[in-house]
Amino acid sequence: MSLDEIRKKVIFHNSVDVWIAACHEKSKSWTNPEDYKKFISHLLANNLNLKAFNLCAHEAGATEDDKVKFTETLYETKDDPNSQTYTIKLSDSALGIIRSFNF
Repeated sequence: MSLDEIRKKVIFHNSVDVWIAACHEKSKSWTNPEDYKKFISHLLANNLNLKAFNLCAHEAGATEDDKVKFTETLYETKDDPNSQTYTIKLSDSALGIIRSFNF
């Protein structure tokens, strides 16, 4: 699902789902936690307004083994701000920052 498609559902999304949608748009794999950390670092460096929250795989609607493993791996390094899960408001400016990430 693309960023525009998830934005139509609701304006606020968790960063894992945003990451997956952004990767989908660029035809890139989303399963590497290190790439996710670089993505979050990019968002933070560009002053995107992110609100941290705890997300377990089941709250994210994760039914796929890969998504569960991914969120559990991130949780193992939860003290790293780039490993955390955030709420992101998908405004036009936020989508611009997200899409400017160099995959």
